[in-house]
This record gives sequence, structure tokens and C-alpha cells, in this order.
Amino acid sequence: MTNTLDQIFVLLKHWIMGLFPVGLQPIVGIVLSVVAILAVFPGLFAFSVLMERKGLGRMQNRIGPNRVGPFGILQPVADGIKALIKEDVVPYNADHIVHFFAPIVLVVVVFMGYAVLPMGRNMTFVPMDAGLLFYFAMGASAELSVFMAGWSSRNKYSLLGAMRAVAQMISYEIPLLMTSVIIVMMTGSLSLDKIVEAQNHYTWGLPHWYVFTPMGFAAFVMFAIAATAETNRSPFDLPEGESEIVAGYFTEYSGFKFAEFFLGEYVAMLSISGLGATLFLGGWSAPLEALNFIPSWIWFFAKIMLAICGFIWLRGTFPRLRQDQLMNFAWKFVLPMTLIDLVVTGLWRFLGEGWLRWAVCSAILLAAYLITARMGMRSKKLGPRSYRYAE
Repeated sequence: MTNTLDQIFVLLKHWIMGLFPVGLQPIVGIVLSVVAILAVFPGLFAFSVLMERKGLGRMQNRIGPNRVGPFGILQPVADGIKALIKEDVVPYNADHIVHFFAPIVLVVVVFMGYAVLPMGRNMTFVPMDAGLLFYFAMGASAELSVFMAGWSSRNKYSLLGAMRAVAQMISYEIPLLMTSVIIVMMTGSLSLDKIVEAQNHYTWGLPHWYVFTPMGFAAFVMFAIAATAETNRSPFDLPEGESEIVAGYFTEYSGFKFAEFFLGEYVAMLSISGLGATLFLGGWSAPLEALNFIPSWIWFFAKIMLAICGFIWLRGTFPRLRQDQLMNFAWKFVLPMTLIDLVVTGLWRFLGEGWLRWAVCSAILLAAYLITARMGMRSKKLGPRSYRYAE
């Protein structure tokens, strides 16, 4: 019974495919996978938006959505209807073709990344030996769509926001890739399925997740920082700094086109959370061996939603960084720490089993953190933020 519940979606897919001729079954399988992705993740997007608005309302001691539907649960539906019927205004001097395709490109490349994510046991839509490489290839295309939006709008604020976004995404994409290389070194494979399987082991009932190793924990922290910046989330949301550049690269977008950017941001946030869970938190594996009776896909989506709660918490806690602080933080702290972590991962592989490698690797990473943080504070480039008020 437990195995049937775990594989219920796989069995349902194969049952539906069996209703068609053998020649059409591969095409039907692809269509079913695409429909599943397009049904589940936009639904999670709507739920995440509602959860964020209510969560920030609680954090900031104000009332969140509470008018549309019981307890405001239908607010995402109202927002969707508003986006659909709102007038689509395009600047007269804009490049209409590029302006039209920019949000479409963003949404398409974000959804493409889900094809290689293992969402449960035997639930990878396109199992690939180089799945991690494919994921980052698709993610890098999002930078193109952002610049397309800013450049085609013929608006200086939009162009400035797009340039900020591209600079930020490139700066933080390097440590994001490097943290993934650390996991590849530990696993010996670019396959996301094999990365999950390598962590799906237990000792005394506890999992062998990479986050529980010194270099895995350091990589996880750097990955979380870089992922927050990659998705333009607060405190790294300078490309959308409304106090400086109106709304950044999508200033000249309205109606459903703006909704596509909004959808793309949140779906990318769900996607990067799924990748983080796959690389560091065992993917669909249970946190305790005794909990393996719970379906694997439940654990995967539970980890994603836990990460979304972390994104919301960060947004409600930290103020927005300045542009110089953001870039210095990437190049003078996150990237050096990630490079040191790569060296530590190599040491971990060659020091052999035992407590010695735990002690040596932990000491190196702790010393690197203290030295890098101290140097950043002393240079006053990464120091505490100061506020001055007019008298």
C-alpha cells in the first residue's frame, strides 16, 4: 500500500499511456508530464503569493488579504483575473517584437528546468546523465529575457534595471555553479537522480545528506545566498528598486505581460528551491529512516515549501542592500568562500574516513570565514548599514 501511494502518479501516467497505441505512447507521456508541471507549479505559485502576503502581514503587524473568499484565500484568483483584463500598454517607441517575447522567454526557460528535477522516486520527467548541466543552461537564458525586457522598452529606468539585473545574476551565478560543482565532486556525477540516490542512505536512522558535512553546509549557505540573488529576492531586489528606478526592467509592462514576469519570478524561486533540496537535502528522501513510509513526493514538496518560508522570512527581515554592497558581497565574500570550499572538498576526498577530515575541513572553513568576514568589515565595504536622518 505504501509503495502504491508513493508511485501513484507514475502508475497513473502509465495507465493513461496504455490507453493509446504503442506508437503514440511516448508523445502522450511527454504531454502528460508537461500538463503535470503546468498544473502543479502555477498552483504552488498562487499559494506561495498568498502565503507571502499573509506572512509579511503578520511579521509587519498589519492585515493581509482577507476580503476575497474565506480568510482571503481567493485573492490570487482575483489578482489573476485583474491581470487578464487589464489593458496592455506598450510604449510607442518600444521594440514591439522583443518587448512581446521577453516575458515569454522567461517563463519558458524557467519551466524547462523542472524537466530534470527528481520530484519523487521514479518521478524525473526527463532523466539525464547531465541533468545539472541542462538545468543551469536553461537558467542562464533567463538573463537574456531580462535584458530583452529592459532594452526593448526604450526607457532609461528599464534599461538601468536590466543592466543591474544582468550584472547581479552573472555575479551570483558563478558561486551558484561552484557550489553545485562541490556536490558533483562528492557524488561523481552530473545526474540529479544519482545525487539524490547518493544521499538516500542512513546510519542509525539519520540521513547522509550533504548539508551535514562541513563543506556541504558551507556550500549550502553560499547556495542559499546566491539563489536569493539569482531570483531577485529581497534583500537583493535592486533590479526592481522602486525607490530608485520605478520598477526596474518591467516598468513598461502591464496586464498579462507583467503577470508573466511575476509568475516567472515565483516559479524560478520554486525551481531553485527544488534544486537546493536535491543537491543538499536529499531531494525526495525522508529526513529519518523511520519516516520512509511517507511518499517521496511529499518530502520533496515539503522541502520546497520550507525554502519558500525562508525566502519570505528574509524579505520581512532584511533591508535592501546598496548596489556597491551587493557586488562587493558577491566578489569579495561569497566567491572566495566558495573557492575555498572547493579545495576543502578535495581534501575531504583524500583524507580518508575518520574524525581527522572532519576536524581539518571544519577548521579550514571556519578560519576562512573569520578572515574573509574580518577583511570585509575592515574595508568598510561589507560593514553594518548606517542611517542618517535630516534634522
